[in-house]
This record gives sequence, C-alpha cells and structure tokens, in this order.
Amino acid sequence: MKRIAAYLRVSTDKQSTDSQLLAIKTEVERSGDTLVQIYSDEGISGGKGRAQRPGLDAMLNDASANKFDKVICFDITRLGRSLADLIGTLNELQRSNVDLQFLQNNLDTSTAGGRMLFSIFGAIGEFEKSLIRERVMAGLAKAKSQGVKLGRPTNMTPSLKSAILELKEKGMGPKRICSLLKVGCGTYYKVVGQASFQ
Repeated sequence: MKRIAAYLRVSTDKQSTDSQLLAIKTEVERSGDTLVQIYSDEGISGGKGRAQRPGLDAMLNDASANKFDKVICFDITRLGRSLADLIGTLNELQRSNVDLQFLQNNLDTSTAGGRMLFSIFGAIGEFEKSLIRERVMAGLAKAKSQGVKLGRPTNMTPSLKSAILELKEKGMGPKRICSLLKVGCGTYYKVVGQASFQ
C-alpha cells in the first residue's frame, strides 16, 4: 500500500479544485492506497515557478523528507506549462524515490511505460536546449562576420587608458584609480595587463 499525495492547481480564484480532488480520491480508493496529504495552488498560473507556488514547493520539500511514495495530479497541465519545468519537477521527485501519476494523460512513472515516456520528454527537453544553443551560437557567429561588435558597450578611450597608466606609474593603488576614474577593477587590470605586453 502506497502513501499518496495529491497536487491540485487552478489558474483563477473563480475555479475550484473540487473535481480534481474527487478524481484523485476515486483513483486512490480504486488502487487500495492511502491519501496522506493534499497540496494545492489556487489562483496561480502553471507558468509560475516553484518560488511562486507554495503548494508545489511544500510538496517537493515533503517528497525529499519521505512523507509519501507517489504524487497524483489530475492532468499534466496542473503541474506545469513548460516541458523544462515538468522535467525539473519529475527529476526532483525521482531523486526522492517518489513516483508521479497524471490521471487524464494516463502517465505513471511507477510503470515501465510511464518511465519510458518521461525519459523521452527529458530527451526532447535536452534536444530543445541544444537547438536554442546552436541558434544563439550561429547568430553570434553571423553578427561577428558582419562586423557587429559584441558585448557591453565600453567608455574606454585612449586618454582614459593613459590616465590609468599614468596614475599607476605615480604609485596610486588600483582601488583609488578605479574610484577616481570611475572604471571597474576588471577594466583597470585589463588596461595594465595589455600595457605590460607592449
């Protein structure tokens, strides 16, 4: 007999979690397991992260404290709206040896088929990240080839470089120079380093 936690969520205050809870209670009764805890986020979008969803946060904390064996959600969209968030939540539950079941989607990580589907989701999520990374790198390479200067704009001028080096020669310390000329320490050391190679 497994200890079951229910996770419920609705996006607006005008909606109710009653039908979700009824479906979960029916499934728990059918399976002969025990419902030990109910977590709920009401009036909170599924696009919000864990920090903005107290019910989800409490559920994940309790999972790591071994307070239940399985989480049941009515539908996959109740847990999250993005593949990355869903995979992150699933991974966290798996690290705690807690299974996850979605009633409407017929997915259950306590079955071989459910684990396989979630591993496919994970692979798709990684593939999606790789595609984004490739597009970003291709865009940067194209911009560079067209002469676009990348990075933050700089206020470095030849006279500012000269002032840094001159003050250093006079024995002024790096912090004082940076404060006086309003430049970052990284900029100071970059100018000094370049000068030492000339």
